[in-house]
Parts: sequence; C-alpha cells; structure tokens
Amino acid sequence: MKLVFAGTPEVAVPALDALIASGRHEVAAVVTRPDAPAGRGRRLVASPVAQRAEEAGIEVLKPVKPRDEAFLARLREIAPDCCPVVAYGALLPRVALDIPAQGWVNLHFSLLPAWRGAAPVQHAVMAGDEITGASTFLIEEGLDSGPVYGTVTEEVRPTDTSGDLLTRLAFAGAGLLAATMDGIEDGTLKAVPQPGEGVTLAPKISVEDAHVDWAAPALRVDRVVRGCTPAPGAWTVFRGERLKLIQVALAPERTDLAPGALGVGKNNVYVGTGSCAVELLWVQAQGKKPMRAADWARGVRIGSGEEVGG
Repeated sequence: MKLVFAGTPEVAVPALDALIASGRHEVAAVVTRPDAPAGRGRRLVASPVAQRAEEAGIEVLKPVKPRDEAFLARLREIAPDCCPVVAYGALLPRVALDIPAQGWVNLHFSLLPAWRGAAPVQHAVMAGDEITGASTFLIEEGLDSGPVYGTVTEEVRPTDTSGDLLTRLAFAGAGLLAATMDGIEDGTLKAVPQPGEGVTLAPKISVEDAHVDWAAPALRVDRVVRGCTPAPGAWTVFRGERLKLIQVALAPERTDLAPGALGVGKNNVYVGTGSCAVELLWVQAQGKKPMRAADWARGVRIGSGEEVGG
C-alpha cells in the first residue's frame, strides 16, 4: 500500500522505521507537528519524526492544523491507501479521515478500551496495572473508540517508570503496526468493535497531578513517582522550593515517620507516608542537576523535625 505516516515525538520513530524497513509498503510522506522551540536558545527544531523522515528522503508535511486546505489538497494528490498514526498530537477532522481508502490506523499504547486518551502509559503505571500493551485501531471521530485490528501485551515491571514502559511498547507496537498494514493489504485482518465495558480514560497528566500527597500509602507514592517519570516529573516542596522526585523505594521497615516527616541516616533519606516510609533515592532540587538523595541531604543539612510537603 501507499502510506502517509503521521507522528511527532521520539516514541513514534520505531514505528516509522519498521514501515520503512518492511519493504512491502511505500511510505510516500510523513505528517508531523510544526517545528517547535527547544533548548536554552529556544530555536525552532523539527520533530524527531520529521528528522527521521528527512534522513530517509521522505516528503514531510507540517500543517499548523490538519484541516488546512493546502495540507488536505496535498494529501489528496498523494492519494494514500492508508495513514498509520503514532502520537501525532492533533485531532483529525472528518474531511481528512475520509481521504485514504483504508482510513487512518492508530497505534495506541494500551489494551483498548482501557486507558483511552493522551497518557495511557502513565495512567497504567499509576493505577498499578500488572499487564498493559498496545493496540492498533481504525480512527473515528470519538476518543480512541474505533474498532481494533490487533494487540500486543506487555508486563508492567515493579520498578518501571512510564518512560521505561513506553520505550518497550514503542518497539513492540512498531511490529504490531507493520503487521496491521500487511493484514489490511491482504484482507486477512478485520477491525473488531471495542467492547462497551471496561472503558477507562487517560487524560494528560498535569503538573498538579504529579504533586505527591504524603498522606497517601507508600505504594501510591511510588506509583505516582514512577508514572510521572520522566514527565511531568513528580514533586514535593522543601523549604518553600520545589523538589523533584526521580526515584523512590518502599521502606516497609520504617513505620515511625509521620506523613511528610524526614528521617535522615548516614546514607539514606526517608519520608513518612500514610503507611510505611519511602526511601528517597534520586532527587533534583530547583535549579540543580539530579543527584542521589543522600548527597542532597548532606548539602542542605536537614534539621531535626523538618519535613516535605505543602
């Protein structure tokens, strides 16, 4: 088939690579978000997908909005059979959805109908799911509600951050998306409507969602930290400034600390929660680089009775 691939961030690159490498289909063009400011200089930088497409000599389309007439006209000229999508980042209007004969097929990082929305991997980690996965489905105008072509499953490991899990799903999902294109082309794959039961939503995680509640059980604190790593980053407040929490570990042996209370040893830093304590392993103070929590504690000289939170 002739394909137009839509995607933007680094997590979409493995799927583009898989489609290019398959040799079975022609990736005629790539649709991605416009160049965005990045780095200290805030200069405009092309998306990871755009950079990879340019390396491969593939035409890159960067509409400000996918309903722009110039973009729609070019898409009609290309006349793709199908448009595979991975984390494109913009809603597709009906007029665009109708152009490819086989529609737009999205790779979504959950086992639909679970975790429909922008942050499925983060929500899976924060909810304590033991199994998640990826799904390919035909895009409709509803939120991730279209019929499903195929799925792959992936175990959520006890120490997984959302970044760890998303990296594995990006590669597993790339193979699934390539296989889905093959199945659509040869007619062996039919999309199956999603069940009406088991629908959960995964809206974007806000900075406030990543604010750790020390009155919650330690298991919840650990899940929030892992689910919000690397973005938006779990955080608390210490001496009136934000302290980013990069990695913690459950400390069931410490039940003597009130929620938010700090307990500092020679090489360990503990914080009380609504159950047992957690040990802070890696933190990042405002304006500083990430560091081991024990080194941070020595630098700030935590006094008796000090706490985090607020």
